[in-house]
Amino acid sequence: MVEPQVRCKLLDLNRSFYRHFARQFADSRSTAQASLCEALSAIADGMTVLDVGCGDGRVARALEQMGHRVQYVGLDASEPLIALARTRAETLTHVTAHFVCVDVTELDWPSALPRRAFDVILALALLHHIPGRDLRQRTMQQMASLLAPSGTLIISTWQFVSSERLRRNIVPWAAVGLDERQVDPGDYLLSWKRGGYGLRYCCLIGEKDLRDLCQSVGLSISSLFLADKGLNLYATARVCR
Repeated sequence: MVEPQVRCKLLDLNRSFYRHFARQFADSRSTAQASLCEALSAIADGMTVLDVGCGDGRVARALEQMGHRVQYVGLDASEPLIALARTRAETLTHVTAHFVCVDVTELDWPSALPRRAFDVILALALLHHIPGRDLRQRTMQQMASLLAPSGTLIISTWQFVSSERLRRNIVPWAAVGLDERQVDPGDYLLSWKRGGYGLRYCCLIGEKDLRDLCQSVGLSISSLFLADKGLNLYATARVCR
């Protein structure tokens, strides 16, 4: 189990990364990504959507391009990313978007929301940035509690070790003053080299991990698929009845 001081260090590492590389990171992600469009195909007109870890709001723009008319709320801990999201959402006409800067690793983050029930909650590329199974489980439980009856949680986790190119970005923990014995199995430090040099914490969450995590908070996975040449694992989950 990750000690509290190590967890704080890992979270601070990612906060610093997304503060300094917000635009470079946002510009590296496309609204036309086939797997994203497939994941969003379950969303219908009139639904309420919560996007946890929304980045620059690309989901809102993707929903707009798909012609959906939805009420959308995007959350992210990075103020620069939220600022980008608000600017880039100014041209939306079908999607009503509201953005909130809040850190979902904080206990009371749901209190920042403008509503308390959503038809669809998205957690895309989020869980692998949350250190410690207990903290991931708490965040998942909170998201599950925000689902409307018959609501859907759509999750994606990054399978970065499946890429030889991305494996070359793995950096020894000593680069941030840590030892591998201080982190959990499956925890990695990855470098970023676009627009400067940065480091991010990522956890490898595979199919079994994701199934176990969903089951632990009373969610049942109804579909699961690998996409983007095996780089992303997607799951759709609902509250067990």
